[in-house]
Amino acid sequence: MPKCTFCGNRIPEHRGKMFVKTSGQVFYFCGSKCQKSFRMGRNAKKLRWTEISRKARGK
Repeated sequence: MPKCTFCGNRIPEHRGKMFVKTSGQVFYFCGSKCQKSFRMGRNAKKLRWTEISRKARGK
């Protein structure tokens, strides 16, 4: 199971979205909330609901 590129949560099989840039770089998203946040250029470490920020804060 891949992890969400933005929030760090595990994505169940046959769920989520995959985004591929023209350079060949692959991004996995668990849902539209993560995909939209990624496209807006938000930093996942600054959002309290992401697993990445929870690890950075030591929780």
